[in-house]
Amino acid sequence: MKRAPKIDTPDVLGLLPDAAVVRHLTQGVQAGLESLPTVALRKASTSLAVTESRRRTAPVRDLVDEAMRRFAGGRTEADGWLAPRLHATLRLTRAEAADNRLWNFIGLLVAPDYVVWRHKGTETAPAARFSGPHYTQAFARLWWAAELFRDGADYRPVEAACKVQDVLNTTLRLDVIDHRPTAQALLRVLGRLERAATPRLGDHVNALSSAVNTAGSTLVYDVLAPDEPVDHDALLDWIAESDDAPPVPWDRLPDGPEDGSVSERAVDTLTTLFEELSAQAPLRRRPQKATPVVDA
Repeated sequence: MKRAPKIDTPDVLGLLPDAAVVRHLTQGVQAGLESLPTVALRKASTSLAVTESRRRTAPVRDLVDEAMRRFAGGRTEADGWLAPRLHATLRLTRAEAADNRLWNFIGLLVAPDYVVWRHKGTETAPAARFSGPHYTQAFARLWWAAELFRDGADYRPVEAACKVQDVLNTTLRLDVIDHRPTAQALLRVLGRLERAATPRLGDHVNALSSAVNTAGSTLVYDVLAPDEPVDHDALLDWIAESDDAPPVPWDRLPDGPEDGSVSERAVDTLTTLFEELSAQAPLRRRPQKATPVVDA
């Protein structure tokens, strides 16, 4: 089989516009059979100022190489390992992470081979895994999963969220997940279903997510279960400490920003409500696929 040449990774992260992605992302690249025109892509991108170590690409590249090595026998399992470590390595504000040009740059210039490895189906990896919405793009979805499901500095809920692909593929799209007690309560219900060995767990996740989204909004849930204010100064301090921070550990979870844990009382309140919604939510039977595809 023809293999794409080794990737010439830039030293510093940058911003790559969508137009450049559309111009150069071919089916051969999506299949992992062709190399991207890195010179043209670098010219089309804007390099970020090298004032902080978090702008360096090497730590990200090290993470994806290790993920591909560790999870060669189970690609979906890489999500739970990579999501918290990517988050703790990049140390972004939400405003920075909302710029899809950053994820375009990582997807095409830093680790396109990972995108193919993780999301290639029978022939190609979908274009949206290289450049797409935050809940679809290969690296954005992991960063946002870590951001929305972490409990302050604790990334353990992120691992739980990434165990079931339907959480990333469906629940991550919901606006209500921006409400931290809602995110944690959903995971509690999911955990109970998992411990009970509930069949068709993914279908239950989708049904519950739809019910939660229909039953309320971020505003409604915040009235029922108020969230504690996030300590933005602590988040900025954590970001500023990136220059002195060692590489994230590979065999234990890193520490996230100490910007405040989620209110236990608020999570308890919503967990009770979501248990009721879960019991009432109808399951939709999915159409059978002729050929299984790895989360494509």
